[in-house]
Amino acid sequence: MGHTCNSVVINAPYEKVFDISNDIPRWTELFGTEYKEAVVLDRKDNKITFRLTDDEGKSWQSFRLLYKEHGFAYAEREDPKFPFQFMKIIWLYIQRPQGVELVWIQHFQMDEKAKFSDQDVEGFINKHSKDNLLIFKSAIEKEAGR
Repeated sequence: MGHTCNSVVINAPYEKVFDISNDIPRWTELFGTEYKEAVVLDRKDNKITFRLTDDEGKSWQSFRLLYKEHGFAYAEREDPKFPFQFMKIIWLYIQRPQGVELVWIQHFQMDEKAKFSDQDVEGFINKHSKDNLLIFKSAIEKEAGR
C-alpha cells in the first residue's frame, strides 16, 4: 500500500483556509495545471460528489465529506477507481500560532494491472502534493490579504 503525508502552514483564518481549499471548482487554480476541469455533481449536507478531469483528459468521480466543525475533510475516489484499487484522502486543519497547518494524507493501493507501483506513485504524489500545497498557501494568503 502507498501512503503519503505532506503539510503547509497557511497564514490565514481557519474559515478562509477551510472554505477555499474545499471549493472544488477552484481546484483548477489551486492544483496548478493538474486539473483542467473540476465540476460539482451533487451537494447534500456535508457530502460533495464531484468529477475531476486531469491534464491528459482522463476523468473520475469522487466524493468528499466536510467536517468543518472538527477540522478535517475525507475523500475517496469512486469511479473509475483504476489505476487504483482504492484512494482515500484526509485533509486535517490544525490551528498553529503562525496560521493553519493543512495536512494532506493520501492512502492508496495501485491496481495490479496499473503500470506504476505503490512506491512509484508515492514519489509522484509527494512531489505534486508539496508543489500544490505551496499554490494553496499562496492563493489563500493572497486572498486573506497576508
